[in-house]
Amino acid sequence: MGSVIMENRFSMKLLSWNIQWGRGADGVVDLQRTIAAIHTLGDFDVLCLQEVSIGFAGLHDGRPVDEVAVLAAAFPGYSTHFAAGVDVPDGAGGRSCFGNLTLSRLPVGQVFRHSLPRPPEEGVPSMPRVCLETVVETPSGALRVLNTHLEYYSRVQRMTQIAALHTLQCDAVRLANMGGQTGRDCAPDSPFAVWPRPASALVCGDFNCEPGSPEFYRMTAPISADVSGWEDAWRACYGDIPHLNTVGLNGAEWPDRAYCCDFFFVSADLVDRVEAVAVDQATAASDHQPVVLTLQ
Repeated sequence: MGSVIMENRFSMKLLSWNIQWGRGADGVVDLQRTIAAIHTLGDFDVLCLQEVSIGFAGLHDGRPVDEVAVLAAAFPGYSTHFAAGVDVPDGAGGRSCFGNLTLSRLPVGQVFRHSLPRPPEEGVPSMPRVCLETVVETPSGALRVLNTHLEYYSRVQRMTQIAALHTLQCDAVRLANMGGQTGRDCAPDSPFAVWPRPASALVCGDFNCEPGSPEFYRMTAPISADVSGWEDAWRACYGDIPHLNTVGLNGAEWPDRAYCCDFFFVSADLVDRVEAVAVDQATAASDHQPVVLTLQ
């Protein structure tokens, strides 16, 4: 796996979708409907899904379901990578988990599961949040794909979580500028072996903020004097054309108006490679709409 995106172009299609554990806009939980919707949308190299559950029988009419296993079986030929933000006892001797799932048909190198900060606020509900980072191999080199879901109820937490996403990119850029990771000289199958972690990256998911919000501007602001900020892929592709709405459609009980809160952001070196960003506003298989990014 190369450590940087090379000059030769590649075509890559990614889907990001908060699937609400298979609960549709009609309130019915039907994970097979979610799976069918993804297959209908097209052929993807990487799927980034949020609100995926293991256990939590209360989400499935009293039946614990391992959604990671169900989704993995539905997409043969894809590797499966899961990061739980919530990991608690299920009351029956097992565990219930809730978090983000990335499925990749491209080879995957390193995988990181980053817990996001959760500063307490009195009287404000929240849940633990996570960013799942996979390093995928493309025909042009390695690319980091970050799949995340920020807090809904707390702006303070969202801001600190965005700062954490900035830190992840800052660390990767500075590592790349140093010529890559250095470490012990050891066999490839050793836990001390050195693996690529390139600066080239994209981050996607449910950010629970709108275009033009303080969080959005913080996300796209310069990270430091030597590290540029995350670039909104929609704006890179369409300029000032308003984002298509990703929630509040198809009769969902939440929210009470339509707006956009699901995004793809890319590192500065990928801006010119953004070919298209699309939102499927027709499917009612979740209270969120799927977002599709095509890179060249």
